[in-house]
Amino acid sequence: MDVDLFAGIPVSNYVAALTWYERLLGRPPAFFPNDVEAVWELGEHRYVYIELRPQHAGHAKHTLFFSDFDTVIDQITARGLEPKLREVYDNGVRKTTYLDPDGNEIGFGGAPVEPS
Repeated sequence: MDVDLFAGIPVSNYVAALTWYERLLGRPPAFFPNDVEAVWELGEHRYVYIELRPQHAGHAKHTLFFSDFDTVIDQITARGLEPKLREVYDNGVRKTTYLDPDGNEIGFGGAPVEPS
């Protein structure tokens, strides 16, 4: 079964959110379906999008899991964004959480660090 995933993030200020997500994701959107949405392709058939929906802004909660977690977090830091929270779970899984200007939670997860 083929499945495409579109994870939506409601925002109250489209221009501010567009700028913030470009910094978070390190690139401009892949496409704009209309005047109030912007879509980033994270991988084949996997997308996140912002949508101007002020009445719902601040309630999204998404986690993206990356095999190259440290590289991704370092790149986000280099673009000037600081996380709200850094966690390491009992099983060693790592999670770094960012809050957009509306308070939407975007987490980045990574596998435990392999012992050297």
